[in-house]
Amino acid sequence: MAQRVVTHLVDDLTGGEATRTVLFSFDGKSFEIDLNDENLAALEGALAPYIAAGRRTGGSTARPAARRSRGSGPGTAAHVRVWAKANGYDVPERGRIPATVRAAYDKAN
Repeated sequence: MAQRVVTHLVDDLTGGEATRTVLFSFDGKSFEIDLNDENLAALEGALAPYIAAGRRTGGSTARPAARRSRGSGPGTAAHVRVWAKANGYDVPERGRIPATVRAAYDKAN
C-alpha cells in the first residue's frame, strides 16, 4: 500500500495558506517564517531599501578552515602513549587516551 504525505504551509501572520518559507537574520539571530505571496511581497518591500544599502556577509560561499594537526612533537598522542607505558600506565594502542593518563603526562611534563 502506498502512502502520500502532504505538508501544508501555514502563513505565520494570517493563519491562511502560505506559499513559501523565508529565512532571514537580524541582529545576529536567524529566523524562519512561512508567508503567502502578499505577505512575502510586503516583507521584500519593507526590507528592500535596507538590503540595497547593506553589505553581504558570510554565506555559504566561505570554505571552512582546514583543521590543523598537532604534529609529532611533545604532547601528541604517540608521545603520551610512550610516556604512559614507560611509567606503568595501561593505554590502548589506538583511540582516545584516558583523561587521567593525559593529566598525569601534563603534570609530569
